[in-house]
Amino acid sequence: MAYSFDHNRSPLLESEETTEIDLESGKYLKLWQGPQHPGITGNMSVELTVCGDEVVQGKTHVGYLHRGFEKLMERRTFIQCFPIVCRICVPEPDFNEYCYAAAVEELAGIQVPERANWIRTLILEMGRINSFLMYLGGQAGSFGMGVIAQWATYVRDLMLDRFEELTGARIYHMFILPGGVRGGLPEGFETRMGETLQELESTLKDIREVMLQNAVFKKRAIGLGFIDPALFDPYGVTGPNVRAGGLARDIRKDQPYLVYPQLQFDVVVEKDSDAFSRAKVRHREVFQSVDLVRQILAKIPKEGPLMAKIPNVLHWKIPKGETYIRGECSRGEYGYYMVTDGSGYPRRVNVRGPSYTHAMALLERLIVHVNISDVAGLLVSLHIYPPEIER
Repeated sequence: MAYSFDHNRSPLLESEETTEIDLESGKYLKLWQGPQHPGITGNMSVELTVCGDEVVQGKTHVGYLHRGFEKLMERRTFIQCFPIVCRICVPEPDFNEYCYAAAVEELAGIQVPERANWIRTLILEMGRINSFLMYLGGQAGSFGMGVIAQWATYVRDLMLDRFEELTGARIYHMFILPGGVRGGLPEGFETRMGETLQELESTLKDIREVMLQNAVFKKRAIGLGFIDPALFDPYGVTGPNVRAGGLARDIRKDQPYLVYPQLQFDVVVEKDSDAFSRAKVRHREVFQSVDLVRQILAKIPKEGPLMAKIPNVLHWKIPKGETYIRGECSRGEYGYYMVTDGSGYPRRVNVRGPSYTHAMALLERLIVHVNISDVAGLLVSLHIYPPEIER
């Protein structure tokens, strides 16, 4: 097969002929993309084989940061697992806290108070905003637009101020625990959050003009990393990567949880299924999360319990059973499969993070025929957090 770069070319189909790569022939060169940290997708590496400036093969290598969480949890009590899970996804740790807590609660038969569910939903939407802002900065930065990364970091830092005010921490919040949440909203929180959201919306409008309306960004992102909708189900593609291809799939709508049935929002979709469409979906979803935060703050109960009554956590034994809890994080379906055997330890915990399928299978397919200069842009467009893979 002759390799020629075509920016709008679809990834290899199963029926296409593949060329055997002989590094000794002198035709091919092996390069490494990453690992570098900090940065989105920073703590993983892609082993590239190139012909000229075109990638003919890419292999994902992970394990450069946190790892082994699932086995660690088998050797810790249920409450000791609680501060571990947030490390599985550093930019959006709260979703691990929610999924883990919800799995324990279902197996233990715990009913979470309504007020706690409202606060949990608030935290998850705040986390989605932070995750999308990291993505926007990374996607722009991968194409040399460093000012966007600075703007996104600025408003993300404002949201971290709100997290610190609410939970006492900026990164690992450890606020959603089995039975409910650790506390209520501080006095004046709604006002300060309102100011943060106003600043965020203003910055998002600037990002739209400077990034999404930028001719250079469009030239490089349109057509890059096209995902054929026929690959969505076989490759386990979820979240914005699916919605950018025209499918209105969102677990918050399809299988509602927490208080999402009481909130008004539409599923954001685009149609072209490329890096540019994925950027537009995520940019629009930040505005959506801003609106959801405002709805939550307007409807959240002012009084009521924040924690259900739970046993002594030092001697907590949960009945034998199994469950799968899933939800919609910023990158797609996030799920926890948990098995208990009646002891004080989880028998098995398996974490289903979107990064596994998007990076290990999908990326290695999409990267074929991509120019070296666009590898970083493709990586970020899939919104991958590597610790979810080597977990």
